[in-house]
Amino acid sequence: MTKKLVVLVSGQGSNLEAIRAACDTGQIPDTRIAAVISNRPTAPALGRAIEAGIPAVTLDHRAHARRADFDMALQKQIDHYAADVVVLAGFMRQLTPAFVQHYAGRILNIHPSLLPAFPGLHTHARALAQGVFWHGASVHFVTEGLDGGPIIIQAAVAVLPGDDEKSLAARVLAAEHRIYPQALAWLVSGRVRYTAEGTHWREKPQTNVREAIAPSLEPPREP
Repeated sequence: MTKKLVVLVSGQGSNLEAIRAACDTGQIPDTRIAAVISNRPTAPALGRAIEAGIPAVTLDHRAHARRADFDMALQKQIDHYAADVVVLAGFMRQLTPAFVQHYAGRILNIHPSLLPAFPGLHTHARALAQGVFWHGASVHFVTEGLDGGPIIIQAAVAVLPGDDEKSLAARVLAAEHRIYPQALAWLVSGRVRYTAEGTHWREKPQTNVREAIAPSLEPPREP
């Protein structure tokens, strides 16, 4: 049976595009995007969905007095499309515990840092300010704690001399486009699942993207 994703977005939708392509090519097996939902009516990601023939729904959070009211309306929309997995792809809203619990084990997020480093916002600026040698992205199960759920996959990106937020963010985003479809493929195939103890693997990968991109933890050499 084909699995259905509902993708939640607030911005450009580049991860949405990567996931859509992975569904179309079968990288994410037997899976399709059932709907795209945005809390921002002007989000360019909605246009991407429409162009791809995917139902695009606007649910403006500003029309709801309380966060819980918005989350209830959002839950109703997601359940209307019978989502097997809820995919946060640049969705800039902190979700209530009741919402997260409703989708426990089948809601994923991608965060632009090597968690647990730099949860929250402004990750690239914080990484540069800290002077780290490696930055990156993490796909994780969503739990009640901010960016604190069990990690499925990470990709490490070297911080190069002369990097600014824009250049570093671009390389991290390219890594996100690789690892989010991979995490979803593992989830829908049953290779990985969420348990109370954390991430549980039926067959753990021999290597992960972080190791593949950054086999050494030595500081990157200047060109």
